[in-house]
Amino acid sequence: MTLKTFLKALLGAAMAAALPITSPALAEDAIKIGEINHYKRMAAFAGPYKQGIELALEEVNGAGGVLGRPLEFVFRDDQGKPGEAVKIAEELMTSEGAVMITGTILSNVGLAISSHAAEKRYVYLASEPLADALVWSAGNPYTFRLRASTYMQAAMLAEEAAKTDAVKYATIAPNYAYGKDAVAAFKKALTALKPEVEFVAEQWPALFKIDAGAEAQALERAKPDAIYNVTFGPDLAKFVREGTDRGLFDGRKVYGLLSGEPEYIDPLGDEAPEGWVVTGYPWQDINEGPGGEFVAAYQARYDDHPRIGSLVGYMTVQSIVAALEKAGSTETEAIRAAFEDLPVATAMGEITFRSIDNQSTAGAWVGTTAVKDGKGIMVDWSFKDGADYLPSDEEVKALRPAE
Repeated sequence: MTLKTFLKALLGAAMAAALPITSPALAEDAIKIGEINHYKRMAAFAGPYKQGIELALEEVNGAGGVLGRPLEFVFRDDQGKPGEAVKIAEELMTSEGAVMITGTILSNVGLAISSHAAEKRYVYLASEPLADALVWSAGNPYTFRLRASTYMQAAMLAEEAAKTDAVKYATIAPNYAYGKDAVAAFKKALTALKPEVEFVAEQWPALFKIDAGAEAQALERAKPDAIYNVTFGPDLAKFVREGTDRGLFDGRKVYGLLSGEPEYIDPLGDEAPEGWVVTGYPWQDINEGPGGEFVAAYQARYDDHPRIGSLVGYMTVQSIVAALEKAGSTETEAIRAAFEDLPVATAMGEITFRSIDNQSTAGAWVGTTAVKDGKGIMVDWSFKDGADYLPSDEEVKALRPAE
């Protein structure tokens, strides 16, 4: 062998060694899902959510994939900006070869992607954004929502509130789509159940820019019997601290949307409020059935407990797999049609994506906050079936634009 031939052979071997074990053909054969989220801005939620997705993907691909092909999520960070999210969605669908889009936490970002999906005819599974407009006033045939909506969870809390003697209510919510929908839904549901209620104060802090001391003082001045709280994340921590210091919660019932979710109650530690009626995720008590299997698998995989985001991420994959299998294809219209009235066996139990509004019937847990071993938890909880907290078909038709 000449030196020249030897060097060519050596170079070829080195290049081959540098290639990934999976062949290009197999890599191209993967079914790609475009996943857009606020991974840096909302890491406390998006991190566990991504881990839930990855756990589900390992299970799906370990069992042979979908339609005989591996399933792959292409993760992108939108920095929590609607314009950036829309730009990324377009790139994922046209350049990356994604067959559909999923993700987002903030409702304003979800609404932006939904509008773009309708315009471009891309299927979008809104995993987490909760604004009611997503499936009703701004709904479209290409957008489907996984989680129990703002309306559904607010109705669950209103049901509990109606059982008390409280008549005068004050509300506090972030000043954007989700917060506005959450207050409107609670008012509507509670007034229907208890017409004599009165709303005596409303506070609308900018998202993640709350002046908690001033907000607590304003609510106290109104002298409500009860408070409906929609703040979350760092805003919730500040509101709890300032409200506790000022005695705002003393002798008053507080109803907290999302306040019992581990993402938001865990960081409060022993400062977590006690006695609030909240929606959340009591993972520590879920030991049986699909939910218990998920908790055990998640703990074994990550040596950590799941958050609600973990569960949502896992269910996102379960929903997409069910849709692809029903569609028998990766074509957009086949996937869109498959999602309509799609039953899915999930870690939360059986859910259905309703064809009338593309909202799933996923439920939520409602319980009371307590502190145990220096940590906030949910106690005395019950699981509420989402199908029991949705408006009638006639109401939905009035809310949703004609298609």
